[in-house]
Amino acid sequence: MKRSRINAALREMEQMLREYRISLPPFCGFTPEQWQTLGHEYDEVRECMLGWDITDYGLGDFDRVGFSLITLRNGNRSMPDKYPKVYAEKLLYLREGQYAPNHFHWFKTEDIINRGGGNVLIRVYNSLPDEEMDLETLVTVYTDGKRWQVPAGTRIRLTPGESIHIPRRLYHDFTVEPGTGPVLLGEVSQCNDDNADNRFNPPVGRFPEIEEDEPPYRLLCGEYPPAKE
Repeated sequence: MKRSRINAALREMEQMLREYRISLPPFCGFTPEQWQTLGHEYDEVRECMLGWDITDYGLGDFDRVGFSLITLRNGNRSMPDKYPKVYAEKLLYLREGQYAPNHFHWFKTEDIINRGGGNVLIRVYNSLPDEEMDLETLVTVYTDGKRWQVPAGTRIRLTPGESIHIPRRLYHDFTVEPGTGPVLLGEVSQCNDDNADNRFNPPVGRFPEIEEDEPPYRLLCGEYPPAKE
């Protein structure tokens, strides 16, 4: 993924956040040059992978498969004594035509909330004991205090203000309903680990391979330099 496309995606999400008057923590505004000067006081941002995350899932087609997100808070399950938070919070931004691939989480449960903009369509499947998709059994869905059942592969429409609970091992993918415009999502979950807690079906990557065609506007959550001693 070209750095210029990442930079454009960052600015586009920032514009959506300004439109909805959502303020971000200071570390989301640090420049790459500022990161070179910061010490261990920001180890939590580095080690819990807080901040910006633009992904094309390694497929090189961001406008069709990928989206933009920010991790605002998180713990670290590999360092629970240092980072004891058992929860995480994200903001996600999808344009029309973008798609987040089918996956489940072994550890994390989450709520996905439509915070504003268009409608998001979240497709759901149960998983089998061998971790493949269950294409037959009914899926129990939890949306804003309502418990109901839908056939496997049903797309749940979330309009602004609506949310869905995603339990462990529930396959889900999502996209924007055509004609409704870009959507801003919130995610509230257990501690998030994007390096080890995503089971994609079919397999894809999680982070982009970056082609440096211009300087970075912001650093992504996996790009922070070591703390300045």
